[in-house]
Amino acid sequence: MSEALLQVNNIEVVYNDVILVLRGLSLEVPKGEIVALLGANGAGKSTTLKAISGLLKTEEGEVTRGEVRFMGEAIHGTDPHLIVRRGIFQVMEGRRIIADMTCLENLRLGAFTRSDNEVKRDIDMVYDYFPRLKERTGLAGYLSGGEQQMLAIGRALMARPKLILMDEPSMGLSPLLVKEVFGIIRKLNRDLGITILLVEQNARMALSVASYGYVMEQGKVVLDGTAASLMDNEDVKEFYLGGHGADRKSFKDIKSYKRRKRWL
Repeated sequence: MSEALLQVNNIEVVYNDVILVLRGLSLEVPKGEIVALLGANGAGKSTTLKAISGLLKTEEGEVTRGEVRFMGEAIHGTDPHLIVRRGIFQVMEGRRIIADMTCLENLRLGAFTRSDNEVKRDIDMVYDYFPRLKERTGLAGYLSGGEQQMLAIGRALMARPKLILMDEPSMGLSPLLVKEVFGIIRKLNRDLGITILLVEQNARMALSVASYGYVMEQGKVVLDGTAASLMDNEDVKEFYLGGHGADRKSFKDIKSYKRRKRWL
C-alpha cells in the first residue's frame, strides 16, 4: 500500500466511563485509496469513524488508549470542527441532512469551515456529479432516500475533504440506487483523488470498489487484506458475502453446524 494518510493505532473507546466498545483497534488508510471496514451490527464500525472524526464527544465517548494520526499528526481529542478543517468529513449513517433546509442550503452548510470565494464553483461541481440535486429546489426532507444520500455526499464535497468517512451509504436504498451510489463513490475517488474509509453492511459492494479491507468483530480487527483476497476468503464468503463456504455433504452437517471463526 502507498503512504498512510490515516493511522489508527491500538485505540480503545469507552462510553460513559464504563462501556468498552473498541478493544485495541488498529488500521491504516493509504492516500488516494478506498478502504472498506466490514462487520456485523454492533462490531464497532460506526464508533471507529466517530473516534476519527471527533464525534465521540457528542455521545459521552472518548478514546482512552492509543492514538489517531492524520497526515502524521495526532488528532484524537481534537474538536470535530477542527478535524473538518484538517480535511476529514464524515457522511453519517442515515444521511443526517437538514430536512427543513433546501438542497442548496444543505450544500452551503458543508462549506461552513471555508472562507474562500470558490464555494459557488464547488456547488456547480456537486451538481455535475449529482444533476438531480440541481432540479430539486424544495426542502431536502422531501427528497427520496437515494437523493438524500447524494445530498449527504455532496455536502461532504463542499468541505473539500482529503478523507471522507462514509457510514452505511447503501442503507435503505433499492439495489439499483445502491449500484448508482457506489458508482459515484468510485468516480469521486478516481476523479478527485479523495481517500475514502467506507463502513458498509453490503460487503460485496464495498469490496467491489475498495482496494483493501478490514473485518471487525467485538471491537477489534480480526482479519484484513486486499479486497480481492477477502472476496476469496471462505469465512468472509460465508458470513459477509452470502455464500456457504466449503460445500456441505449432508443435512446432518447443516444441523450440527457451528460458526468456525478461523480468524479467532
